[in-house]
Amino acid sequence: MGEVITFKKTRAKDKHKGKTLCKSGFHKWEIVKDNPFDVKQGKMVSRYRCRRCGATKTEAR
Repeated sequence: MGEVITFKKTRAKDKHKGKTLCKSGFHKWEIVKDNPFDVKQGKMVSRYRCRRCGATKTEAR
């Protein structure tokens, strides 16, 4: 017979670690390095990604 593997249920604390700040609007934005600038409507556009939750935003300069 095969081995029995017990799975540990993740706690809510571990599941949502770092996301509570992002829900309150305190993201940790970093510039995306692989494609730093796109041309959109004749303006330079920068892409940002949150380090904690992975949300993205664009900013026209």
